[in-house]
Amino acid sequence: MLGIVVDVHLKKRKGHALLEILVEASPYPVSYKGQYHYRSGSTKQELKGTALDTFLLRKLGKHWDGVPVPGIKLGDLSNSVIKNFGQLAKQSRRLDDAILKEPMGSLLEKLGLRDGKYLKRAALLLFHSVPESLITGAYTKLGFFRSNSDLRYQDEINGDLFTQVEKTLDLLLTKYLQAGISYRGVQRIEMLPVPEAALREAVLNALIHKDYASGAPIQISVYADKLMVWNPGTLPPDWSVEKLLGKHASEPYNPDIANAFFRAGLIESWGRGIERIFEACHEAGTPEPLLRAETTGVWMEFPFSDQQITGQVAGQVAGQVQKLTNVIQGEMSRTELMSALNLRNRDSFSKRYLKPSLVAGYIEMTIPDKPNSRLQKYRLTEQGSRLRQAPKSL
Repeated sequence: MLGIVVDVHLKKRKGHALLEILVEASPYPVSYKGQYHYRSGSTKQELKGTALDTFLLRKLGKHWDGVPVPGIKLGDLSNSVIKNFGQLAKQSRRLDDAILKEPMGSLLEKLGLRDGKYLKRAALLLFHSVPESLITGAYTKLGFFRSNSDLRYQDEINGDLFTQVEKTLDLLLTKYLQAGISYRGVQRIEMLPVPEAALREAVLNALIHKDYASGAPIQISVYADKLMVWNPGTLPPDWSVEKLLGKHASEPYNPDIANAFFRAGLIESWGRGIERIFEACHEAGTPEPLLRAETTGVWMEFPFSDQQITGQVAGQVAGQVQKLTNVIQGEMSRTELMSALNLRNRDSFSKRYLKPSLVAGYIEMTIPDKPNSRLQKYRLTEQGSRLRQAPKSL
Protein backbone atom coordinates (compact mmCIF):
# COMPACT_ATOMS: atom_id res chain seq x y z
CA MET A 1 0.00 0.00 0.00
CA LEU A 2 2.85 2.40 0.78
CA GLY A 3 5.05 1.39 -2.13
CA ILE A 4 7.99 0.82 0.23
CA VAL A 5 10.30 -2.18 0.02
CA VAL A 6 11.95 -3.11 3.32
CA ASP A 7 14.60 -5.65 4.28
CA VAL A 8 13.37 -8.48 6.52
CA HIS A 9 15.89 -10.81 8.18
CA LEU A 10 15.42 -13.83 10.40
CA LYS A 11 17.84 -13.56 13.33
CA LYS A 12 18.65 -15.88 16.21
CA ARG A 13 19.94 -14.59 19.54
CA LYS A 14 20.43 -16.61 22.70
CA GLY A 15 18.34 -19.47 21.32
CA HIS A 16 15.42 -17.25 20.30
CA ALA A 17 14.23 -16.41 16.80
CA LEU A 18 13.36 -12.81 15.90
CA LEU A 19 12.60 -10.75 12.83
CA GLU A 20 14.70 -7.67 11.98
CA ILE A 21 12.93 -5.18 9.71
CA LEU A 22 15.07 -2.38 8.26
CA VAL A 23 13.25 0.74 7.04
CA GLU A 24 15.35 3.44 5.39
CA ALA A 25 14.34 7.08 5.75
CA SER A 26 12.26 8.01 2.73
CA PRO A 27 13.63 10.75 0.43
CA TYR A 28 10.08 11.69 -0.60
CA PRO A 29 6.70 12.04 1.18
CA VAL A 30 4.78 8.82 1.69
CA SER A 31 1.03 8.80 2.34
CA TYR A 32 -1.14 6.14 3.94
CA LYS A 33 -4.75 6.35 2.73
CA GLY A 34 -4.25 10.03 1.91
CA GLN A 35 -2.64 10.91 5.24
CA TYR A 36 0.98 11.76 5.99
CA HIS A 37 2.65 10.70 9.23
CA TYR A 38 6.05 11.15 10.87
CA ARG A 39 7.77 9.72 13.91
CA SER A 40 8.62 11.98 16.86
CA GLY A 41 10.55 10.09 19.53
CA SER A 42 8.52 7.00 20.33
CA THR A 43 5.23 8.38 19.00
CA LYS A 44 3.64 8.68 15.55
CA GLN A 45 2.23 12.07 14.58
CA GLU A 46 -0.02 12.96 11.68
CA LEU A 47 1.04 15.93 9.59
CA LYS A 48 -1.68 18.48 8.90
CA GLY A 49 -2.04 22.06 7.73
CA THR A 50 1.07 24.23 7.87
CA ALA A 51 3.24 21.41 9.21
CA LEU A 52 2.30 19.25 6.20
CA ASP A 53 3.02 22.09 3.78
CA THR A 54 6.45 22.64 5.32
CA PHE A 55 7.22 18.92 5.31
CA LEU A 56 6.27 18.50 1.64
CA LEU A 57 8.24 21.58 0.59
CA ARG A 58 11.37 20.40 2.42
CA LYS A 59 11.14 16.96 0.86
CA LEU A 60 11.00 18.63 -2.55
CA GLY A 61 14.00 20.83 -1.72
CA LYS A 62 11.92 24.02 -1.47
CA HIS A 63 11.11 26.54 1.24
CA TRP A 64 7.96 28.48 2.11
CA ASP A 65 9.36 31.80 0.86
CA GLY A 66 10.26 30.23 -2.50
CA VAL A 67 6.70 29.24 -3.46
CA PRO A 68 5.34 31.14 -6.50
CA VAL A 69 2.23 33.30 -6.08
CA PRO A 70 -0.21 33.52 -9.02
CA GLY A 71 -2.01 36.79 -9.70
CA ILE A 72 0.72 39.14 -8.42
CA LYS A 73 2.46 41.34 -10.99
CA LEU A 74 5.59 43.47 -11.01
CA GLY A 75 3.41 46.57 -10.90
CA ASP A 76 2.13 45.50 -7.47
CA LEU A 77 5.60 45.97 -5.96
CA SER A 78 6.88 49.27 -4.57
CA ASN A 79 9.35 51.11 -6.80
CA SER A 80 10.64 53.17 -3.86
CA VAL A 81 11.40 50.04 -1.80
CA ILE A 82 13.26 48.43 -4.71
CA LYS A 83 15.17 51.67 -5.29
CA ASN A 84 16.18 51.77 -1.63
CA PHE A 85 17.32 48.15 -1.85
CA GLY A 86 19.42 49.03 -4.90
CA GLN A 87 21.18 51.79 -2.97
CA LEU A 88 21.95 49.44 -0.08
CA ALA A 89 23.21 46.72 -2.43
CA LYS A 90 25.43 49.24 -4.22
CA GLN A 91 26.96 50.39 -0.93
CA SER A 92 27.55 46.81 0.21
CA ARG A 93 29.15 45.86 -3.15
CA ARG A 94 27.47 42.47 -2.95
CA LEU A 95 25.59 42.90 -6.21
CA ASP A 96 27.13 43.90 -9.52
CA ASP A 97 26.33 47.43 -10.70
CA ALA A 98 25.25 46.06 -14.08
CA ILE A 99 22.58 43.91 -12.40
CA LEU A 100 21.31 46.88 -10.39
CA LYS A 101 20.78 48.83 -13.63
CA GLU A 102 18.62 46.10 -15.18
CA PRO A 103 14.79 46.35 -15.30
CA MET A 104 12.87 45.29 -12.21
CA GLY A 105 11.91 41.91 -13.63
CA SER A 106 15.50 40.99 -14.48
CA LEU A 107 16.76 42.21 -11.08
CA LEU A 108 14.25 40.04 -9.23
CA GLU A 109 15.17 37.07 -11.40
CA LYS A 110 18.89 37.53 -10.61
CA LEU A 111 17.96 37.67 -6.92
CA GLY A 112 16.14 34.34 -7.27
CA LEU A 113 12.77 35.92 -6.50
CA ARG A 114 10.95 34.70 -9.59
CA ASP A 115 9.76 31.24 -10.58
CA GLY A 116 9.11 31.42 -14.28
CA LYS A 117 6.43 34.04 -14.86
CA TYR A 118 5.44 34.13 -11.17
CA LEU A 119 6.82 36.14 -8.27
CA LYS A 120 7.81 34.23 -5.15
CA ARG A 121 6.39 34.86 -1.69
CA ALA A 122 9.76 36.33 -0.68
CA ALA A 123 9.37 39.08 -3.30
CA LEU A 124 6.04 40.11 -1.76
CA LEU A 125 7.46 40.31 1.76
CA LEU A 126 10.55 42.20 0.63
CA PHE A 127 9.13 44.68 -1.88
CA HIS A 128 5.35 44.93 -1.52
CA SER A 129 4.26 48.07 0.36
CA VAL A 130 1.52 46.18 2.26
CA PRO A 131 2.59 42.50 2.40
CA GLU A 132 0.13 41.72 5.20
CA SER A 133 -2.72 42.31 2.75
CA LEU A 134 -1.56 39.11 1.04
CA ILE A 135 0.23 37.25 3.85
CA THR A 136 -1.54 37.20 7.22
CA GLY A 137 0.54 38.33 10.19
CA ALA A 138 3.38 39.82 8.14
CA TYR A 139 4.03 42.65 10.61
CA THR A 140 5.74 43.31 13.95
CA LYS A 141 4.12 44.17 17.31
CA LEU A 142 5.75 46.14 20.12
CA GLY A 143 4.41 46.48 23.65
CA PHE A 144 5.58 47.97 26.93
CA PHE A 145 4.45 45.99 29.99
CA ARG A 146 4.48 46.86 33.68
CA SER A 147 3.61 43.22 34.30
CA ASN A 148 2.43 40.30 32.16
CA SER A 149 -1.16 41.48 32.57
CA ASP A 150 -0.48 45.23 32.54
CA LEU A 151 0.13 46.49 29.00
CA ARG A 152 0.80 50.24 29.06
CA TYR A 153 1.18 51.01 25.33
CA GLN A 154 1.83 49.26 22.04
CA ASP A 155 2.63 49.80 18.35
CA GLU A 156 2.30 47.85 15.11
CA ILE A 157 4.97 48.13 12.41
CA ASN A 158 3.69 47.42 8.91
CA GLY A 159 5.18 47.48 5.44
CA ASP A 160 7.97 45.68 3.61
CA LEU A 161 10.59 43.82 5.67
CA PHE A 162 13.31 46.45 5.15
CA THR A 163 10.97 49.14 6.48
CA GLN A 164 9.96 46.94 9.41
CA VAL A 165 13.60 46.61 10.49
CA GLU A 166 14.22 50.36 10.52
CA LYS A 167 10.90 51.39 12.09
CA THR A 168 11.10 48.70 14.78
CA LEU A 169 14.61 49.76 15.79
CA ASP A 170 13.66 53.44 15.75
CA LEU A 171 10.68 52.87 18.09
CA LEU A 172 12.69 50.67 20.43
CA LEU A 173 15.50 53.19 20.72
CA THR A 174 13.37 56.33 21.00
CA LYS A 175 10.21 55.20 22.79
CA TYR A 176 10.55 51.82 24.50
CA LEU A 177 14.06 51.64 25.96
CA GLN A 178 15.12 53.99 28.74
CA ALA A 179 18.85 54.69 28.78
CA GLY A 180 20.59 54.15 32.10
CA ILE A 181 22.25 57.31 33.40
CA SER A 182 25.57 57.48 35.21
CA TYR A 183 28.26 60.09 35.74
CA ARG A 184 32.02 60.05 35.28
CA GLY A 185 33.05 63.22 37.03
CA VAL A 186 30.90 65.91 35.45
CA GLN A 187 30.34 63.85 32.29
CA ARG A 188 26.83 62.41 31.88
CA ILE A 189 26.87 58.89 30.41
CA GLU A 190 23.79 57.20 28.96
CA MET A 191 23.80 53.48 28.15
CA LEU A 192 20.96 51.47 26.67
CA PRO A 193 20.03 48.24 28.51
CA VAL A 194 20.42 46.36 25.19
CA PRO A 195 23.24 47.40 22.81
CA GLU A 196 21.93 48.78 19.53
CA ALA A 197 24.04 46.32 17.52
CA ALA A 198 22.57 43.35 19.41
CA LEU A 199 19.07 44.77 19.02
CA ARG A 200 19.50 45.14 15.27
CA GLU A 201 20.75 41.57 14.88
CA ALA A 202 17.86 40.24 16.98
CA VAL A 203 15.24 42.06 14.87
CA LEU A 204 16.89 40.93 11.61
CA ASN A 205 17.13 37.38 12.91
CA ALA A 206 13.43 37.31 13.79
CA LEU A 207 12.25 38.71 10.44
CA ILE A 208 14.46 36.41 8.35
CA HIS A 209 13.81 33.18 10.25
CA LYS A 210 10.12 33.69 10.96
CA ASP A 211 7.58 31.06 9.88
CA TYR A 212 5.30 33.36 7.88
CA ALA A 213 2.83 30.51 7.37
CA SER A 214 1.93 30.73 11.06
CA GLY A 215 -0.17 33.85 10.52
CA ALA A 216 1.23 35.40 13.73
CA PRO A 217 3.31 38.59 13.92
CA ILE A 218 6.69 38.92 15.57
CA GLN A 219 6.14 40.18 19.11
CA ILE A 220 8.61 42.27 21.10
CA SER A 221 7.75 42.83 24.77
CA VAL A 222 9.62 45.41 26.84
CA TYR A 223 9.55 45.39 30.66
CA ALA A 224 11.35 47.44 33.29
CA ASP A 225 13.96 44.69 33.65
CA LYS A 226 14.06 42.84 30.31
CA LEU A 227 13.26 42.82 26.61
CA MET A 228 11.79 39.72 24.95
CA VAL A 229 11.58 38.90 21.23
CA TRP A 230 9.19 36.13 20.14
CA ASN A 231 9.59 34.77 16.65
CA PRO A 232 6.92 32.31 15.41
CA GLY A 233 9.51 30.12 13.73
CA THR A 234 11.23 26.81 14.38
CA LEU A 235 14.80 25.61 14.48
CA PRO A 236 16.03 23.45 11.60
CA PRO A 237 15.24 19.72 11.97
CA ASP A 238 17.39 18.00 14.61
CA TRP A 239 18.74 21.35 15.85
CA SER A 240 18.80 22.32 19.52
CA VAL A 241 19.45 25.60 21.32
CA GLU A 242 22.92 24.24 22.19
CA LYS A 243 23.76 23.79 18.51
CA LEU A 244 22.39 27.24 17.71
CA LEU A 245 24.69 28.77 20.33
CA GLY A 246 27.72 26.89 19.01
CA LYS A 247 29.58 27.12 15.71
CA HIS A 248 27.13 26.25 12.94
CA ALA A 249 26.60 26.73 9.23
CA SER A 250 24.06 29.20 7.92
CA GLU A 251 20.69 27.49 7.41
CA PRO A 252 18.04 30.23 7.13
CA TYR A 253 14.37 29.33 7.44
CA ASN A 254 13.68 31.65 4.49
CA PRO A 255 16.78 31.49 2.24
CA ASP A 256 15.42 33.80 -0.48
CA ILE A 257 14.66 36.52 2.08
CA ALA A 258 18.06 35.98 3.71
CA ASN A 259 19.82 36.33 0.35
CA ALA A 260 18.17 39.71 -0.30
CA PHE A 261 19.19 40.99 3.14
CA PHE A 262 22.73 39.73 2.52
CA ARG A 263 22.94 41.50 -0.85
CA ALA A 264 21.75 44.68 0.89
CA GLY A 265 24.66 44.35 3.34
CA LEU A 266 22.40 43.97 6.38
CA ILE A 267 23.48 40.45 7.42
CA GLU A 268 26.36 38.02 6.99
CA SER A 269 25.95 34.64 5.31
CA TRP A 270 27.94 32.49 7.72
CA GLY A 271 25.38 31.82 10.44
CA ARG A 272 27.01 34.34 12.80
CA GLY A 273 23.88 36.31 13.75
CA ILE A 274 23.57 34.81 17.23
CA GLU A 275 27.32 35.06 17.77
CA ARG A 276 27.26 38.75 16.83
CA ILE A 277 24.46 39.38 19.35
CA PHE A 278 26.50 37.83 22.16
CA GLU A 279 29.63 39.73 21.07
CA ALA A 280 27.76 43.05 21.15
CA CYS A 281 26.48 42.33 24.67
CA HIS A 282 29.96 41.34 25.89
CA GLU A 283 31.52 44.50 24.47
CA ALA A 284 28.86 46.67 26.12
CA GLY A 285 29.10 44.81 29.43
CA THR A 286 25.43 43.81 29.41
CA PRO A 287 24.07 40.35 30.37
CA GLU A 288 23.99 37.60 27.76
CA PRO A 289 20.60 36.98 26.15
CA LEU A 290 18.64 33.83 26.97
CA LEU A 291 17.30 31.57 24.20
CA ARG A 292 14.34 29.21 24.47
CA ALA A 293 12.86 27.09 21.67
CA GLU A 294 9.22 25.99 21.90
CA THR A 295 6.89 24.22 19.49
CA THR A 296 5.17 27.52 18.72
CA GLY A 297 8.26 29.68 18.29
CA VAL A 298 11.63 30.87 19.58
CA TRP A 299 12.16 33.31 22.48
CA MET A 300 15.18 35.58 22.86
CA GLU A 301 15.26 37.40 26.19
CA PHE A 302 17.63 40.28 27.02
CA PRO A 303 17.76 40.70 30.82
CA PHE A 304 18.82 44.13 32.08
CA SER A 305 21.65 44.33 34.58
CA ASP A 306 21.07 45.69 38.08
CA GLN A 307 23.30 48.63 37.21
CA GLN A 308 21.17 49.45 34.16
CA ILE A 309 17.96 49.21 36.19
CA THR A 310 19.52 51.54 38.76
CA GLY A 311 20.43 54.00 36.04
CA GLN A 312 16.86 53.97 34.80
CA VAL A 313 15.43 54.84 38.20
CA ALA A 314 15.97 58.55 37.58
CA GLY A 315 13.81 58.48 34.46
CA GLN A 316 11.52 55.48 34.42
CA VAL A 317 10.62 54.50 37.98
CA ALA A 318 11.64 57.54 39.99
CA GLY A 319 8.08 58.23 41.09
CA GLN A 320 7.56 54.67 42.38
CA VAL A 321 10.86 54.68 44.29
CA GLN A 322 9.98 58.02 45.85
CA LYS A 323 6.54 56.75 46.93
CA LEU A 324 8.01 53.60 48.49
CA THR A 325 10.60 55.47 50.53
CA ASN A 326 7.90 57.87 51.73
CA VAL A 327 5.66 55.15 53.21
CA ILE A 328 8.29 53.01 54.97
CA GLN A 329 8.09 53.27 58.75
CA GLY A 330 10.75 51.23 60.53
CA GLU A 331 10.73 47.64 59.26
CA MET A 332 7.82 46.58 57.06
CA SER A 333 6.89 43.37 55.24
CA ARG A 334 6.01 43.17 51.54
CA THR A 335 2.31 42.91 52.41
CA GLU A 336 2.48 45.96 54.68
CA LEU A 337 4.25 47.99 52.01
CA MET A 338 1.71 47.05 49.36
CA SER A 339 -1.12 47.98 51.73
CA ALA A 340 0.49 51.34 52.48
CA LEU A 341 0.76 52.02 48.74
CA ASN A 342 -2.76 50.69 48.10
CA LEU A 343 -1.44 48.10 45.63
CA ARG A 344 -2.72 44.56 44.99
CA ASN A 345 -0.58 43.14 42.18
CA ARG A 346 2.50 41.51 43.75
CA ASP A 347 4.34 41.17 40.44
CA SER A 348 3.81 44.80 39.53
CA PHE A 349 4.84 45.95 43.03
CA SER A 350 8.04 43.89 42.85
CA LYS A 351 9.09 45.15 39.42
CA ARG A 352 8.03 48.79 39.72
CA TYR A 353 8.70 49.58 43.38
CA LEU A 354 10.60 46.96 45.36
CA LYS A 355 13.33 45.78 42.99
CA PRO A 356 14.35 49.24 41.69
CA SER A 357 14.52 50.55 45.26
CA LEU A 358 16.67 47.62 46.41
CA VAL A 359 18.97 47.83 43.40
CA ALA A 360 19.38 51.59 43.78
CA GLY A 361 20.25 51.16 47.46
CA TYR A 362 17.35 53.16 48.92
CA ILE A 363 16.02 50.22 50.95
CA GLU A 364 17.50 46.98 52.27
CA MET A 365 16.36 43.57 53.51
CA THR A 366 16.35 42.72 57.17
CA ILE A 367 17.36 39.11 56.29
CA PRO A 368 19.60 39.59 53.20
CA ASP A 369 20.99 36.03 53.24
CA LYS A 370 17.44 34.63 52.93
CA PRO A 371 15.70 36.89 50.40
CA ASN A 372 12.62 34.63 50.13
CA SER A 373 12.09 34.17 53.85
CA ARG A 374 8.48 34.56 55.06
CA LEU A 375 9.89 36.73 57.85
CA GLN A 376 11.57 39.10 55.40
CA LYS A 377 11.08 42.81 55.97
CA TYR A 378 12.45 46.00 54.47
CA ARG A 379 13.80 49.23 55.88
CA LEU A 380 15.32 52.49 54.64
CA THR A 381 19.06 52.83 54.17
CA GLU A 382 20.88 56.07 54.94
CA GLN A 383 20.64 56.89 51.23
CA GLY A 384 16.88 56.27 51.34
CA SER A 385 16.50 58.50 54.40
CA ARG A 386 18.29 61.31 52.59
CA LEU A 387 16.01 60.80 49.58
CA ARG A 388 12.90 61.13 51.73
CA GLN A 389 14.22 64.28 53.36
CA ALA A 390 15.23 65.83 50.05
CA PRO A 391 13.03 64.27 47.34
CA LYS A 392 14.18 66.61 44.59
CA SER A 393 17.71 65.20 44.78
CA LEU A 394 16.77 61.96 42.95
